This record gives sequence, C-alpha cells and structure tokens, in this order.
Amino acid sequence: MTFAEKSNRIFRQATEAYHEFDNVDAVIENPYAEGDIDHVLFAKNMVDAVQWHLEDIIRDPEIDPVAALALKRRIDRSNQVRTDMVEELDSYFRDLYASVSPLPSATINTESPAWALDRLSILALKIYHMEREVERTDATPEHIARCQAKLNVLLEQRTDLSAAIDTLLDDIAAGRKFMKVYRQMKMYNDADTNPILYAKK
Repeated sequence: MTFAEKSNRIFRQATEAYHEFDNVDAVIENPYAEGDIDHVLFAKNMVDAVQWHLEDIIRDPEIDPVAALALKRRIDRSNQVRTDMVEELDSYFRDLYASVSPLPSATINTESPAWALDRLSILALKIYHMEREVERTDATPEHIARCQAKLNVLLEQRTDLSAAIDTLLDDIAAGRKFMKVYRQMKMYNDADTNPILYAKK
C-alpha cells in the first residue's frame, strides 16, 4: 500500500467516525497509537471534519452575531491547529528522508508532501458529502445529476492527487526532488506582528 493509499483509507475512516456523531463537540477516540504517523493522519482529518461543519454552521443567515463571533474565533484556532499538524507531517517526511542526498539535478516541488496531504484530507470530506447529496431522496433528479457529475470529478481528482503525492515521495526518496519545511508565519495570530494587537499593548 502506498502512502497516499494509506492516507485515503485513514482519512475516510476519520470522516466516517466523525459522522457517527455529526457533532462538532463530540469526543472521538483516535484508534492509532500516539507517536505513530497514522495517528497524525487520523487526527488531521478529524480537525478538518470539525472545521468543515463549523464553516457550515457560521453560514446560517439567522445565527446570533455574538455566537457567530465566538464561532469565528473557534475557526481561527482550528486553522492554527490545522497548520501546526501540516508542519508536523512535513517534519516527519523531512526526518524520513534526512539521509537522502539530492542529485545535482534535483528540484524542489511547488508544495510540500504535507500540504498535498492536506488537500487530500479535504478531498475525503468533499467526496463524503457529495456522496450524501447523490443519495438524497428529497432532492430533484436535476440536483442528483449535478452532484453525481461533481462526485465523478472529485473521485478523479483524488486519483490524480494520490498519484502525484506518491510520485513526489518516490522522487524525494530517490534524490530527484528535495524538500524544505517553511514554517507558516501567520502574522495575524502574532501579537507582535498584527498591528491591531500590538497597538493595544
């Protein structure tokens, strides 16, 4: 099983585990041992699943403004957790391939393996929810057909992205590509770089 195949399996498992409760406050046990990369993959998709539904909730046109602000702050915190987990995945790959000497002709990829996996995790959620739309019995045939067409594209996208991730990992392992880990420097989260925040000091 390739790394992308394993990731798709774990992302689907996490997505389905979330929807057993379908509650952004539910506590869902990670079935993998802490410290194992599978644990990180499961937790990553769980963060994405919760945030997916928080984004749904905040778009309720009748949401109380005070509740919406609290929800926006929660989404901001979730985004930071998501970014931290991507960086954790990239650190895993950096350590995994630390002994590889890049070839003189080696090039860097446009994105790191972990950010590609981030997109794969979101795709798992898109596919799950589009499948639910296709299965609806209260929707029009036109809606079902539109959603089926979108689902077909999402499935093709997952196949393509999975192949690209595995090719990238193979290339890094063989020295044809090299990776760098650029830490996210989110200025708006930092009280020293967000002018709104440091003006209040």
